[in-house]
This record gives sequence, structure tokens and C-alpha cells, in this order.
Amino acid sequence: MNAVLIIVNVAVLLLLMVGLRMMAKKHVSFSKRVFTGLGLGLIFGFIVHLIYGADSEVTTESIAWFNIVGSGYVKLLQMVVMPLVFISIVGAFTKLKLTKNIGKISVLVIGILLGTTAISAAIGIGTSLGFGLDGIQLTEGEEEAARNAALEERVGTVEAMTIPQQILELFPANPFLDLTGARATSTIAVVIFAAFIGIAYLGVKRKDPEHAELFAKIIDSLYAVTMRIVTLILRLTPYGILAIITKVAATSNYDAIVKLGKFVIASYVALILVFIVHLLLLAIAKINPVNFMKKALPTLTFAFTSRSSAGTLPLTIKTQTKDLGVSEGIANFAGSFGLTIGQNGCAGVYPAMLAVMVAPAAGIDPFSPGFILSLILVVAISSFGVAGVGGGATFAALIVLSVMNLPIAIVGLLISVEPLIDMGRTALNVSGAITSGILTSKATGEFDKEVYQQPDIVEA
Repeated sequence: MNAVLIIVNVAVLLLLMVGLRMMAKKHVSFSKRVFTGLGLGLIFGFIVHLIYGADSEVTTESIAWFNIVGSGYVKLLQMVVMPLVFISIVGAFTKLKLTKNIGKISVLVIGILLGTTAISAAIGIGTSLGFGLDGIQLTEGEEEAARNAALEERVGTVEAMTIPQQILELFPANPFLDLTGARATSTIAVVIFAAFIGIAYLGVKRKDPEHAELFAKIIDSLYAVTMRIVTLILRLTPYGILAIITKVAATSNYDAIVKLGKFVIASYVALILVFIVHLLLLAIAKINPVNFMKKALPTLTFAFTSRSSAGTLPLTIKTQTKDLGVSEGIANFAGSFGLTIGQNGCAGVYPAMLAVMVAPAAGIDPFSPGFILSLILVVAISSFGVAGVGGGATFAALIVLSVMNLPIAIVGLLISVEPLIDMGRTALNVSGAITSGILTSKATGEFDKEVYQQPDIVEA
């Protein structure tokens, strides 16, 4: 009987995908198809949860089949990340788009990422205090106890790495290893390696123009093929989001969400406030924030559903270059650095909120100006250091709590709502990266206003 029910569930997903395909044939815009996939996935996933439960055999086996579409799509995106970053950065040099401002671009991108993370920390602190969040009220069950035991083992890893060591992790000792994405900092290492190749190309161009011209043609050809692969994969976005959000809705622990509802609501209030800050920064730079919302929303939606900044990177770069008028080089720098440095959601809002929640247990007044300023500074600096160890929000929280001499057990106590909150954090991380790309592009005079103002286009 279970096998029949699983087949029915898979058939329903396939029918929904057929519906999305029919929308594409009718030339419905890409963003509308993405949001349709999101809505259908939420409804279908909730129905599966309601009928079978989150942990039933039918749900588990159905999700295993759904993952072929959802997780398969994410893997395809991850497949093209390293080739896209490498070829795009080198191509920016061969097209003479990074020859003058590479130092300024790097400083601006990193500076904006770290600055917005400091703002995110301040908002996270204010939200925790405003909602009166208290970590002492949280209880530890078997799952939470197991998570905390695992975290205790990882704290040593976090504390063992100094910030200079974490910065050294950014450098590509073995670029071929980094091209496989083997390390937490592989993407940034590939950016650095590609930049060296680009600078070397400029030297060869001055001394041996013939060889440089051949190299540039090869890179241009590889770039064209790589972007075609990206286009083919991105056409699958509505189907990927449908499958991913179905899984999320079908397997979420709604009882835990209700129990920790106050923390979940406070987290999303903080995340939304930081997103509003992104829009304000664009407005201050005289860039229409409404266009940003319209064009970036499909990418942010995918980041929200997939919980993967790395998997979203091709979309992040494509959105900046094709829809928002950011130059290729800056888009790649902002997208790549945004994966591990200055993550507004994971390294900004989240650690700050947890620190405020556990401060009373350590005998610290969370309203103390000294504590608040110290926390913002630690969060900003640590958000750079997270690049050396990876692990997203968990490691960011462990670093901040350890530096501030605060108990780390709260990180494990929130495991039941971690996936739900991580969705919003990831979307905010990507929004911060895109915002830094736009602002940097505007500051360096490489912003294409005409592309930014173009309406949403229909994609096949």
C-alpha cells in the first residue's frame, strides 16, 4: 500500500512540473514561474505532512524521489560554480574590465560586506532586547543534548584558529584542489588564483601580444560555453524550487516551530529589517530599490528554499550581470566573497541574537553599552574569520560566543527550528552580496543603469 501512495505522490509532483512547463511555453515570466513553483510546493508539501506526517515511511520515501529534482538541481548549480567563477574573473581581465580598479573593488566589496554585517549585528541585538528573548527558558531534549555534545568537540577547532590563520586559509596553496571545492574557502581561493592569471595575462599582453591574443580567444570561448551551461541549468529553477520547498513543508517540525515561535518571529523581524537596510543603502546611492526587489526576488527565493549560498552563486552572478547592470568582474568578486565573508544573516544577525539571549546566564547585563559595542565589534571581525573555518551560522555563533566568554549550549537548543531560520539567513546573505556588488559597481563607475531599469524579461 505504501508503494502505491509513494507513486501517487511522485505522480502529483510530475504533474505540477508539467504545469510549470506549460507556463514556460506560454512565455510566462521567469519570476512568476519561480513564485508559482514556490506556492505549489508549499501547498503540496503541507498536504503530504498533514496526511502522512513528517517522519512516516511514505513521506520519507516520497522525499527521496523528490530529491532527484530538488537536490539534483542544487548539485547542478554547484557543478558550475567553480568554472563560472574562474572563467568570469579571468575573462574580466582579458576584456580589460578589471585592470584599473581591482584593488578598489576588493576593498569596497569586503568593506560593504563587513559594514552591513556590523549593522546586522546591531539590529539582531535590538531585536533580541525588544522581544525580551531569554536563552534560560529553553529546554534540552535528547536531540539537543546530542547536538551540544557534538558542538563541544568543534569548539576546540574554532578556538584553535587565530584570525591570521583564518586569513591564510583564503590563499590557494593548491589551486587545482580548490577548483574541486574541497575547502570552506575554495571559492575565494579560486578568485585569487584567477586574479593572478589575469594579472599575468596583462604582462604577457605587453611583451608578447600574439600569445596573449590566443589566450584571450580561448578564455572568451570557454566563457561563452560556461555561460550557456549556466543558462541551461537556470531554466530548471522553477522545478528545483518546487521540489525543494515541497520537502521543507512536508518534513518541518511544526510543533517545535510553535514552541519556539517567539524566537522564530524575532529572527525574521531582524532579517527583514536588515533587508530594508539593503534597500535604503541602494536608495541613498540613488538606485531604485523597487527594481532591485523585482529582479533579485527569484534569486533570493531560491536561496531561501535551498539554504545554500554556494548553490545560489550562479544565480547571484547572473542576476547582477544580466538584470542589475553590475560588471562581470565585480559580480564575481561580490558573489564569491559574499559566500564566506560578512554574511549578514549567518554571521551578523544570528550570533548577535544568541549572545544577547545567553548574556544574563553569564552575569552580563545585555543592555550595557559596553557589552553591545563589544559584541558588534566581535561579530564584524568574526564574520571575516568565519571564512577560515566554514560552517556558516553554527561556526559564526560558536566563534562569537567563545570570544565573548558566553555559554555555547544555546546553539544546540535551537536545532529544531534551525532549518526554518536558516532559510531566511541564507536569503539575507545573498541579498548582502548582491547589494555589495551593485554599490561597488556604482562607486567605480561600472554600473549599467539602462540594464538595471529594464523590466523583467521572459525566459524560456
